[in-house]
Amino acid sequence: MSEAWDGHDRGTRGYRLLIVALFAAGVATFSQLYSVQGVLPELAADQGVSESTAALAVSAATLGLAIAVIPWSRMADRRGRRFTMRVAISAAVVLGLIVPFSPTFEALLVLRFIEGAALGGIPAVALAYLAEEISPRAAAIASGTYISGTSLGGLAGRIISGPLSEVFTWRTGTLVVSIIAAIAGIVFFLLAPAPRGFEPVIRGSARDIPLARKIMTCLRDSRLVALFCQGGLLMGGFVAVYNYLGFRLQAPPFLIPATISSFLFLAYLSGTWSSAQSGRAALRVGRYRVLIGSSALMLVGLAITISNAIVAVIIGLLIFTAGFFAAHATASGWIPAIAHVGRAQASSLYNLAYYGGSSLFGWAVGLAFQPWGWLGVAATVGALILVAMLIAAFWLGRDATGRADLRAAM
Repeated sequence: MSEAWDGHDRGTRGYRLLIVALFAAGVATFSQLYSVQGVLPELAADQGVSESTAALAVSAATLGLAIAVIPWSRMADRRGRRFTMRVAISAAVVLGLIVPFSPTFEALLVLRFIEGAALGGIPAVALAYLAEEISPRAAAIASGTYISGTSLGGLAGRIISGPLSEVFTWRTGTLVVSIIAAIAGIVFFLLAPAPRGFEPVIRGSARDIPLARKIMTCLRDSRLVALFCQGGLLMGGFVAVYNYLGFRLQAPPFLIPATISSFLFLAYLSGTWSSAQSGRAALRVGRYRVLIGSSALMLVGLAITISNAIVAVIIGLLIFTAGFFAAHATASGWIPAIAHVGRAQASSLYNLAYYGGSSLFGWAVGLAFQPWGWLGVAATVGALILVAMLIAAFWLGRDATGRADLRAAM
């Protein structure tokens, strides 16, 4: 980053444009990524597959995203953050408009994988772009705002596709979400400011550090590895809860139709709020305490969802979702503060773990759901959260960048 450039500070026009642009990018990405999650029961019935098999339509996209983040980060180092995100959004929108016309379930999985790979260019680069263009004083709050955009995108993808799938078909629901994602992509194109803190890596220059060396530098830092684990374990549990929630609510004792059960995804709004608040909380008490507290909140919410009372399920889901997004915003925003070599690769490795965990556990927890129902889901997801908390306590508890005085540490 250029020494003369300290980044856009809060209240400036550049700060506002960048935040709105990244917010739109988050909506474009996650509305497409999770639109299928809102129609899983209808998709399973239409294609004649089991619950865990239908969930592969979500896992295929998140797996493609996980695999693609490292190559996207390399492109971002050479061509720039904004350019890379523009390419990714364009490709993803085109693929998203094709997915609803998949002739077979197998073709759907292939297209979803490719769509996820295209989407990988956005989360792989967004936080590095933000870290280079936003003043360090505002970075924690800005990253939380970006994550709130991702939560709204995930909400839009689910809450729009679900009801439309019951009135029409799952294809109609996912197509409408793809059109909305295209509009959000246009907003990013129009508003994202020209980079000022980015210096391209010229091949053969002193700054042209081999990709493998950057990755190994990140992997040798136990703090970064611990944050990667947070992403993989917490996201895996979060996606599993939302993957199988629709199946649970449409079965006894609830028997709630898809049109109504889809509105439970409004719980995402608690994540929109908590992710934006997490940065402010980190400034007061430190990132580590926010991370641990948010994970504990997930456990509390998860335990409440075990109830067979729909009101309790809603309350538990609100608490669980708020805890997850606060934890994710904190962990992902912590990465650039630690990684000084290979910052884009560090963010990409976090996303690799994050979406790899989503793909693996989003499907695997279904193996517990089929024989043991929601208790199997809750027990498995609870174990994932506890492991993440233990890792955080062991490797992150004493890290300087997690202290309350973030302004001095960053």
